[in-house]
Amino acid sequence: MELNTIRPGRGAKHARRRVGRGPGSGLGKTGGRGHKGQRARSGGYHKVGFEGGQMPLQRRLPKRGFNSLTRSDVAEVRLSDLERVAGDKIDLAALKAAGVVPMPALSAKVIVSGELTRKIALSGIFVSKGARAAIESAGGTVEITESKPAEGKKARRLKARIEERTKSIAAAQTETKKTDAKPKTEPKAQPEKTGAEPAKGKPKAEKKEGEKGGKAKGGKKDE
Repeated sequence: MELNTIRPGRGAKHARRRVGRGPGSGLGKTGGRGHKGQRARSGGYHKVGFEGGQMPLQRRLPKRGFNSLTRSDVAEVRLSDLERVAGDKIDLAALKAAGVVPMPALSAKVIVSGELTRKIALSGIFVSKGARAAIESAGGTVEITESKPAEGKKARRLKARIEERTKSIAAAQTETKKTDAKPKTEPKAQPEKTGAEPAKGKPKAEKKEGEKGGKAKGGKKDE
C-alpha cells in the first residue's frame, strides 16, 4: 500500500444527485419536490423547530437552572494550583503565565480545594472566606483592589433626577424660612361705627306743603 493508491472504501462516496435532468435520472421535472405546496417553492422551508403552529417542543419542556453569560470571565483557582505557581507574589498575570487560568479570563477566584503549605502574597485575585483563612494560616497575605462597576446611562439619569429633586426641595425650604423670618405687619384698626352715617353729597331741598310747581290740575295758575 502506498499513499498514492489509498482510496475510500467501496460505497463510502456517492455522486451528487443532479435533479431536474429528465425522467431517466429518477429526479426529473419537479426534482424530488413534488407538486405545489410550501416545500415545492423556492426560498427554503419553515424555521427549525416549527411544528405547524402548535407549541414547539423547545417551549413545552420546562426550564431549570441559570446559565451565566459571564461564567467564563471569572476562572476558579484551587489552593493546590497556587502551590505549583512559581514565585511568592501571585497575581492574574502570573496565573496565566503558569497555565492555571485561561488567557481570555478577566479575573480569578481562589476556592478551598487542595492544600497550601507555603507562604504566598496574592494581589488582585478574589478569594473565598475559607481560602483566605487557609492562605493566612500558611503565613500568606491577600490584597484585593475593589473596583466599582461603571455606571450606565439609566443609573446616571436616575442620579441626575435625584440631585435635581433634592435641590428643588432645599430651595423651597430656604424660601419658607425667609418668609417666616419677616415680621408680620398688623392690620390697621378701623374706627367703630356709631349711629347712622351721614348721607354723602348735598342734601335735597324739602318741598313746602303749600307750594305747587307749574299749573294745577284744575287749570288755574297759582297767584
